[in-house]
Amino acid sequence: MKASLTGLLILLGVVAFGQKKADKEEWKQLFNGKNLDGWDVKIRGYALNENFGNTFRVENGSMVVRYDAYDDFKQQYGHIFYKGDFSYYRVAVEYRFVGEQAPKGEGWAWRNSGIMVHGQPAETMGLKQDFPASIEVQLLGGNDKKRTTCNLCTPGTNVVIDGKLITQHCINSTSQTYNGDQWVRAEVLVLGDSLIQHFANGEKVLEYNKPQIGGGNVSGHDPALLVNGKLLEHGSISLQSESHPVEFRKVELLELKGCMDPKAKNYKSYFVKSDNSTCEYKRRRRK
Repeated sequence: MKASLTGLLILLGVVAFGQKKADKEEWKQLFNGKNLDGWDVKIRGYALNENFGNTFRVENGSMVVRYDAYDDFKQQYGHIFYKGDFSYYRVAVEYRFVGEQAPKGEGWAWRNSGIMVHGQPAETMGLKQDFPASIEVQLLGGNDKKRTTCNLCTPGTNVVIDGKLITQHCINSTSQTYNGDQWVRAEVLVLGDSLIQHFANGEKVLEYNKPQIGGGNVSGHDPALLVNGKLLEHGSISLQSESHPVEFRKVELLELKGCMDPKAKNYKSYFVKSDNSTCEYKRRRRK
């Protein structure tokens, strides 16, 4: 009994030591709550950063998608891209659907938006391209029936689940249904081409790996840019405009790639991918 108790105390001591050494997660706010600085807009049929009808805008501290300038949606799907390229990270948004769908929006697009990860750069999209080749974390609002969120859709891509290549365009998650205009936190863990996990309000609801180019469900693109079977190790992050008003009150990112040398001042214990070219060291004082 005494030996067991001693072992338990040692174990608790190790855990406590580990917790003490853990670094506080440094989430970067991608949306500053004031304007769209740091973001690029691409709407089908319009040039890069031609924000037709002020579709993407800021209202009351939230990034919102609005359609008051649309008489006919005309499949003018849009995306707003955060500038940069990302590979190992967590990205989270707090979103809600509000109001009425844009005139003549597709039925499937009712209370429908998404977080696009491992996407192609905004500047490589064709003028009439509908969706960036990417992995879509589909966000859906409830309709008083079972309607999950944080699903998977694959515009121009495929993934592997349980060792099997999945070519089906959309796969439902195991999330709850969120009706009305309640805020929901959607989070995505992205580890290069090795693992992607979806979370809805903190609950893991979907997991897969080996995201890769392939399949259809993208039009208006340059085929030369999409090589079937090419694994996606990195890419853009964007949010969708698919015809239903949606609001994002928070968009944040936690980098998981960086300096993994404990001697460096910018070392983080939660990094999972090493990039020691970013390490910063304290200068030694001259005697």
